[in-house]
Amino acid sequence: MNDIFRRDLGGETVSPADPGYDELIEDIFATIRKATELNTGVRTPEEVHELMADILDKPLPQSTTLLPPFYIDYGKPVRIGEACFIQQCCTFFGRGGITIGNGVFIGPKVNLITINHDENPENRSATYCKPIVIEDKVWIGINSTILPGVKLGYGCIVGANSVVTKEVPPLTVVAGNPARIIKTIRTNHDTNLKQ
Repeated sequence: MNDIFRRDLGGETVSPADPGYDELIEDIFATIRKATELNTGVRTPEEVHELMADILDKPLPQSTTLLPPFYIDYGKPVRIGEACFIQQCCTFFGRGGITIGNGVFIGPKVNLITINHDENPENRSATYCKPIVIEDKVWIGINSTILPGVKLGYGCIVGANSVVTKEVPPLTVVAGNPARIIKTIRTNHDTNLKQ
């Protein structure tokens, strides 16, 4: 693997001036071309799975449904679990790594963003990544944005139009910009939740 891909995925700052940057951008454009193919025309579930396998460089589980259009910059570090449902118009900036557990619901227009820019205006074209981890049975509401480095705990709910900037504990509901805990999810079936 080219050193810049390792550095990028590892959270180091990478810049257009770095050796190998052109290769990184070429891979991003190749992924975007594949996503454009996915988003052009009406696709059967089988076609979606075939195209997503090419984008992710690994199979999308058959039990998972993804509804195009779907926007992604880099799919290789993205892992999607079983029995997920991903609605239309989602955007994944996957360079930093996205791990999606099993039974996750992702509403329309959700943004999973693993990349950020240097704060220094003289170096603003440089970027760094932090992974996003979404544990099992999370539900992310429409038009929410999950920012770099965020972990969403088991069974949590992210309210519509939220911007999540920090870790969300399991079995909580968060909402707002920035998202804050507004409720704890209580159930009499705690022993059955993780089945």
